[in-house]
Amino acid sequence: MRMYDIIEKKKNGKELSKDEIKFFIDGFVKGNIADYQMSALLMAICINGMTSEETSELTKAMLESGEKIDLSIVPGIKVDKHSTGGVGDKTTLIVLPIVAVCGIYAPKMSGKGLGYTGGTIDKLESIPGFKASIDKEKFFRLVKQIGLSITNQSGSLVPADKKIYALRDVTATVESIPLIASSIMSKKLALGADCILLDVKSGSGAFMKDFDSSLKLAETMVKLGELSGKETVAVITNMNSPLGSAVGNSLEVIEASETLKGKGPEDLKKLSVYLAANMLYLAGKGSISRCKAMASDAIESGKAFLKFKQMVSEQGGNTEVLDDYDKFAQAKFCKEIVSTNEGYINCLDAEKCGMASVILGAGREKKDAQIDSSAGIVFNKKIGDYVHKGDIIAKIYSSDSEKLYVGEDVLRKAIKITQSEVPTLPLIQARVTKEGTERFI
Repeated sequence: MRMYDIIEKKKNGKELSKDEIKFFIDGFVKGNIADYQMSALLMAICINGMTSEETSELTKAMLESGEKIDLSIVPGIKVDKHSTGGVGDKTTLIVLPIVAVCGIYAPKMSGKGLGYTGGTIDKLESIPGFKASIDKEKFFRLVKQIGLSITNQSGSLVPADKKIYALRDVTATVESIPLIASSIMSKKLALGADCILLDVKSGSGAFMKDFDSSLKLAETMVKLGELSGKETVAVITNMNSPLGSAVGNSLEVIEASETLKGKGPEDLKKLSVYLAANMLYLAGKGSISRCKAMASDAIESGKAFLKFKQMVSEQGGNTEVLDDYDKFAQAKFCKEIVSTNEGYINCLDAEKCGMASVILGAGREKKDAQIDSSAGIVFNKKIGDYVHKGDIIAKIYSSDSEKLYVGEDVLRKAIKITQSEVPTLPLIQARVTKEGTERFI
């Protein structure tokens, strides 16, 4: 078997066999297949796609390329949650404590952000002393004892994905449904949870820019999960504008804390409760409406916030900052973004907002770049709000004065104001299960 023949076969739009897929995954991980050959195959897949059978075999081959986590030491049902990535998406920090309070185990391996989408680990590491890198024994112990733990993704988990994604990121082959689906699901299956909830973002700040593409990705991943014996639900959510009001690491931890105290932005609270309800539903806690009530009660009672503080403390973090936000590292510079005219906010383009936050220092354009945990954006206004000339639309933060002004320029390009009110898409657009799709748009 030759890699050249596999590349040509896919270039001509033909279906690859199970053995051919296993051959190029195993060979690439072992270093027997060159980067340029894998890049050529990825481009052929990106252009010609894959059948559902090919995508399933690709996911299995990637899953088998490395270690799989055995969570059997933890009793009861374990539910994993994954977001396809967005701007201002700090729901993991809110949702996992909620479900843990409700008696469900929520193990989570997360990554750092890259590009304009933030990473859960970066947010948590803005808390002084927090250790995301913990050994497996402590990870298992925390999940078993307190119901949750969030840790760095193990380097031995799905090494095929790590190597392939590094190529996809620099060869314009990221936006391919078979490649995205197999990347996500191989890692989710390797973690070993019993059930999987997927938050598939749709819009300007997401990989999938439109609803139809997002739906196809969601349906593909739900099918992959079910074929592997994991009950899987996907929710499609709006990412045309940032979620909540804060974008940036410590700023998002503060907003997550406020939401867990029952004070956060309405859109963030609504989505967090809905995601938590779906995780509880997967764990057999009852109907979605009953599970939503349970999730809301976990916030209103204050128990979810206490659970979050418990996890932070167990992983070395200083919990004082979750009540006294001035104890976070503070940005040296702040600038108000004021409206230059009057009207309705028509657009807060999520991708441009995300890029502005990266420029301010809240994200990294290269994998190993340092980030400024205090940098970011806090929005005073949302899409649909009416603004007068001189109203503050947002505040931007950075520890570098030059970055502040460049970031402002990019952020202003994300904001559009019109004289007439515009309809907005719903926050929650669809729910996909093995039984079918429930649409809300």
